[in-house]
Amino acid sequence: MKIKNIVYALLIIGLGSFITYRVIENKSDSENGKDKSDKKSPIAVNGIVVKPQTFENNLSLSGSIEANEQVEIRSEVSGIVESINFKEGSNISKGQLLFKVNDSELRAQLSQTTTKEKLAAENERRAKLLLQKEAISQEEYDIARAEYASAKAQSQLIKAQIAKTAVRAPFSGKIGLRSISPGTYITPTVLVAKLVNVEKVKISFSIPEKYAAQVKMGAVIDINVSGSTNKYTAKIYAIEPEVEITTRTLKIRAIADNTDGKLFPGTFADVNLPLSTIKDAIVIPTEAIVPVQNGKKVFISNMGKAKEVMVEATTRTDSSILILSGLNAGDTLITSGVMSLKDEAPIKVKVRK
Repeated sequence: MKIKNIVYALLIIGLGSFITYRVIENKSDSENGKDKSDKKSPIAVNGIVVKPQTFENNLSLSGSIEANEQVEIRSEVSGIVESINFKEGSNISKGQLLFKVNDSELRAQLSQTTTKEKLAAENERRAKLLLQKEAISQEEYDIARAEYASAKAQSQLIKAQIAKTAVRAPFSGKIGLRSISPGTYITPTVLVAKLVNVEKVKISFSIPEKYAAQVKMGAVIDINVSGSTNKYTAKIYAIEPEVEITTRTLKIRAIADNTDGKLFPGTFADVNLPLSTIKDAIVIPTEAIVPVQNGKKVFISNMGKAKEVMVEATTRTDSSILILSGLNAGDTLITSGVMSLKDEAPIKVKVRK
């Protein structure tokens, strides 16, 4: 029994010693881990010193190019096309004869009405002399005068119809492809050709309603077209007086010179619209912004550690964003690794110039 008790005592002493040793070791490991955490190496990041600059607030939009003037050439009267006086795709001068519709029937009618007009004029003259001699009543003279006025109006009507048989260009421009030939029976529904003036072109585009107050008449815009490296400018000359309710946009129209003929109506154009110029603005690279639930934040360098700063941002371009509040000139802004940074994390900043 005595030996058995001694064995139990030795086992209890050994187990207690082991537990004491593990407790001391765990405490030592914990302290060593804390020291290692405190001495964690800083994260290498890039940064820039925030400087105030002039910010050109431009809006990139898509617009469409339209002819300065465009019209569909049609005949106002029906008849046989007698002659065509233009070449397809050629330049046309204002007032130039484009085509002629046969007017022989109308001229015959004019000859008939002219004869009636002359007779009515003679009857009116005689009636006036008789009225002065009181040989006829005022009523009889009024009837003769009305007949003369009716015959004269009929002649003028036929002359107007004859004039419509000669179709002339309403303005100078380039005429397109024709759809008629000499001898074609034409009616007002037949489209003969299209006449466009492309010495100047219109650029129509729409902007969101929040920018409506920033657009000014006479402002110059830059335009680019697909497939061309040339840059063109246009001047705003008309603004729609109301915002489109369905799209909440405001339609604007500008005009540009097209003397080289490289801008084609119907094509799309990239429009760069200048809105305003802000001096002493804080502008930072877009990659420095971190979206969060309550807005946007950035990190700046503060005493060798990353400091989280909430900012208020507005206009954004492809590479930069305008900051309204939160940053000050002279702050060192961190521009790389911001998505993995945490507040108070040790950092080593390489400042770009």
